[in-house]
Amino acid sequence: MPIRDLTGVFIGSHAISEGVITRKQLRERGFRRVVQGVYADPGSPFDHRLRCRGVALLLPEGTAIGGHSAAAWHGAAFAAPNDPVTVLRPPDVEWKGPRGTKVHRTPLSPAEVEDRDGVPVTSALRTAWDVAALEPVGTAVAALDAMARAGSLDLGALRRLTEAGFGRWGVTRVRRAVPLIDPRAESAPESRVRVACVLAGLSPVPQFEVLADGALLGRVDLAFPGARLAIEYEGAYHFAETQIVRDDERIARLVAAGWRVIRLSAADLRDVAGVVQRIRSELARTP
Repeated sequence: MPIRDLTGVFIGSHAISEGVITRKQLRERGFRRVVQGVYADPGSPFDHRLRCRGVALLLPEGTAIGGHSAAAWHGAAFAAPNDPVTVLRPPDVEWKGPRGTKVHRTPLSPAEVEDRDGVPVTSALRTAWDVAALEPVGTAVAALDAMARAGSLDLGALRRLTEAGFGRWGVTRVRRAVPLIDPRAESAPESRVRVACVLAGLSPVPQFEVLADGALLGRVDLAFPGARLAIEYEGAYHFAETQIVRDDERIARLVAAGWRVIRLSAADLRDVAGVVQRIRSELARTP
């Protein structure tokens, strides 16, 4: 039996009942199970967007993809491929969701939901609130920084909602996160390090331009200008052949001008508290 029209994501039982595929073919042809009962063709990249699209096929009326899962539609990076897909459901809708989803029971109005290519996702403002209420503060602020930088999040509206949010669910966590948002941040790791520093009583400046005699020596992710200390996060892009040369040349110019530079990698961020202590130790060495 030839397989027809099975691209993207699909509900396995529906495809079988419609005669598009047999149960045996579903098992043997390399289709990836996205969540229980939902599959994707083998050529689809497995990422969080794919899982959201798969879960969207199962959602009952009135529910939506929300929180960190929705943030990517508003300018943040997608959550990790295997992270649970966050779903919001209003109190009058009973739905537990398949394994691999994180379902939150909360008031949700139709005005707070948008259709993005067939995927119902919460609006930017509602998404920002839920990210701040549900996620650890570093993760939350990293997503909100990106949404603000992308221009999809109205920070004034979020602040007003926060000020008026007495009694609203998650308001304490939201009020902790909102003052930490800074749209100057250019990456999630940079945001996480900055938040950890601020919560530890330090005050780094994001995306600081270092000048010498009026000439730009380089822009650094985070800086303590008074101490001439720069913090640079080097993601995978840094190790591209031309990029690593440019970065090394920029760091050399900074060092020659009397700056100290702490260079961080993904491995360093497994211990953010250790990173903060390293920064604090360098600041203590400032004359």
